[in-house]
Amino acid sequence: MNRKELLTIAETWFSDQGWEPFPFQKQSWNAFLSGKHGLLNAPTGSGKTYALWFPVVLNYIKNNPDYKKNHPKGLKAIWITPLRALSQEIKQAAERVAQDLGTQLTVGIRSGDTSQKERAAQKRKMPDLLITTPESLQLLLASKGYDKTFKDCSAIIIDEWHELLGTKRGVQIELALSRLKAITSTMRIWGISATIGNLEQAKEVLLGYNTPALENSVLIRANLKKKIVVKSIIPKEMETFPWRGHLGIHLLDDVIPIIKNSRTTLLFTNTRSQCEIWFQRILEKYPEFAGEMAMHHGSINKETRLWVESAIRNETLKAVVCTSSLDLGVDFAPVETIVQIGGPKGVARFLQRAGRSGHQPGKVSLIYFLPTHAIELIEASALQKAVKQNAVEDRIPHLNSFDVLIQYLVTLAVSDGFYPKEIFEEVRQTFCFQMLTEDQWGWVLNFITLGSQSLQTYDEYKRVEVEEDGKFKVNNRGVAMRHRLQIGTIVGDAALTVKYQTGGYIGTIEEFFISKLTRGDVFTFAGRNLEFIRIKNMQVHVRNSTKKTNRVPSWSGGRMTFSAQMSELLREELYRVSSEAAGETLPLSKELKALAPVFERQRRESIIPGPGQFLSETFKTREGYHHIFYPFEGRFVHEAMGSLLAYRISLLFPVTFSIAFNDYGFELLSDQPVDMQEVIDNNLFSSEYLKQDLQKSLNATEMARRKFRDIAVIAGLVFTGYPNKMIKMKHLQSNSQLLFDVFRDYEADNMLFQQAFVETFEHQLEEGRLHLAMERIQSQDIVWKACKKATPFSFPIITDRLREKLSSEKLADRIKKMTAILLKK
Repeated sequence: MNRKELLTIAETWFSDQGWEPFPFQKQSWNAFLSGKHGLLNAPTGSGKTYALWFPVVLNYIKNNPDYKKNHPKGLKAIWITPLRALSQEIKQAAERVAQDLGTQLTVGIRSGDTSQKERAAQKRKMPDLLITTPESLQLLLASKGYDKTFKDCSAIIIDEWHELLGTKRGVQIELALSRLKAITSTMRIWGISATIGNLEQAKEVLLGYNTPALENSVLIRANLKKKIVVKSIIPKEMETFPWRGHLGIHLLDDVIPIIKNSRTTLLFTNTRSQCEIWFQRILEKYPEFAGEMAMHHGSINKETRLWVESAIRNETLKAVVCTSSLDLGVDFAPVETIVQIGGPKGVARFLQRAGRSGHQPGKVSLIYFLPTHAIELIEASALQKAVKQNAVEDRIPHLNSFDVLIQYLVTLAVSDGFYPKEIFEEVRQTFCFQMLTEDQWGWVLNFITLGSQSLQTYDEYKRVEVEEDGKFKVNNRGVAMRHRLQIGTIVGDAALTVKYQTGGYIGTIEEFFISKLTRGDVFTFAGRNLEFIRIKNMQVHVRNSTKKTNRVPSWSGGRMTFSAQMSELLREELYRVSSEAAGETLPLSKELKALAPVFERQRRESIIPGPGQFLSETFKTREGYHHIFYPFEGRFVHEAMGSLLAYRISLLFPVTFSIAFNDYGFELLSDQPVDMQEVIDNNLFSSEYLKQDLQKSLNATEMARRKFRDIAVIAGLVFTGYPNKMIKMKHLQSNSQLLFDVFRDYEADNMLFQQAFVETFEHQLEEGRLHLAMERIQSQDIVWKACKKATPFSFPIITDRLREKLSSEKLADRIKKMTAILLKK
């Protein structure tokens, strides 16, 4: 069959459904069939699965003219998805096409949820299309004879590439692709990405550095102008002193009419604990929603999650309170409305969530923004602007992740073994390891065979043997088994399963939360009040309780920070407000107009900084002397900047500070006054000696020590344990700390030890952003205001610090008293 005939098959199928293919779908089919690799930039709900599954099927038909009778065995395509929740959708769409065209092609899923029986069946007979995760792909590379499994694979498609880019899971994919390209020369590599700022670079990371695949590639943009309508829920009474912490619950009554007027509503929260609280509060106040409302987050069991997803599709649920577990591509045509509770911290995440409603080509997406405190209305205004300008963040790829490289090489050694010369050339073609030197490669090989310089006397670190012909191979079955159990780059707190004492699995919870509970304590999880009984074999035994409780699990991944793009948009909105005060007539959004009482009070006590200004405030309370700074750069940058300034001030005056920070600014609290003008005049915001001062100010060694735990787990230096017998996180921490101290004292040039510091500065403290922020502030007019009392801008930062010390009820009482004092004339 020629290409025209093949394309006619696809177009006929589309017209049979009453559809017409989009230009981007046809472009993808043509590019794939002409042997090209590529990246498809398309929004959720635009038909991207058909854009890339169809050409795989058409290519199969072309190579097998007798396809209706003859069906050659073996894997023909792999579809990588970062979230298990997406697998079912892709499977249904792929099976529909395969069956309608009479191809006999089979589709299988392989992820953490796949049973042992199903995996064994797949090993005997692979499906034609395998939908899997980055971790499961690595596990396939760890099985003997993997080259035979992949030899006839014609395509690998990486879905939601923007989610993997800039993570170590993305590095895993880069390395796996470098091997697959060598096994099967006919394989086409395609990625699917939502809009990000650096799409060209995203394609380069996917296809490799200076590779033939990159030279023979295309970037296809869907260019579907999707209309997104953003509506802010503006409180009827505006707090003059906004505080973070009531999670938006005070606006619950404003959300109910939205739910009632829509067929289905998704309420997105930023954290799992916030999700649990909102679900409980709605049911407490509006019990009529029982049975019509559900909850969805990553720690709830698989069966419940799948039930919720299918109930949304069948329109049997009125509302679902969820987290980012429903951010990505699950195909929900019936969802009419989205409510975003609290600032999403990034433009891309907000657009992704908005796209969950009107999730069909040509439909309008409607998203409501519910502020959890008044100042978040500035974020709402900034997001309105971002939607108009289509301003989206870059995703920054990782470089030299040696822990992932070590894990990958042991994976190859566990399966069929590898020859270093051959694999070095492949690894060097990845974006992450394009600068890998011969010396670094030699160090990595020594590390997996001898366990590095300072660990050579311990046999447990000698995992890989060098055979006579120079092949690197794992021959010890125990080493191989432990390695397979630990493949992956997501290192979190140990997850414990939550079960009823009588049986019945509820979900997973992190160890650090459970470790604080004693027998009889009641907590809310998966929408139920549960009484804690005991921990046994990594299981939390519970029973239902009728007691009320305010204790909700928190998960360590719960704190997000502003992206650079979001920070800039936020500052621009504030500059509008200050320009208005200066008599310029820049139009204000309704969100900014609603904040008039807050801005008026802020001006009375201090100022609203303009484009050329940076604001710093000081005032005294019974707690001490508060020094507040407002870079509007996100909590990670503020944590670093706060520590840096505290260190620099302490060089001028003998003073100690406690530090509090949020996304808008940070506070240095001291027990004695500081002449802030003198400090500012001493070049406080200089970007010179930034790294040296940061290392001294932050106890960077302590932060690197914590970061090293994850690196040690990924590199296989510490073993996390067997299923149902996991090693406690505190023991993991102490094991990795011991190694960290050994390397620090005896082997400071150890590449994993050095990587811990690089990651601390580049990823945790965002050193690059901090440097740019310091340069920006240095060029501005630094306005220091000595205030009589707390200002509206400072209030959320002060209350954030109090939250660390007080329970939620005591905090609410304390804040009421503080507000009453501040509002006195």
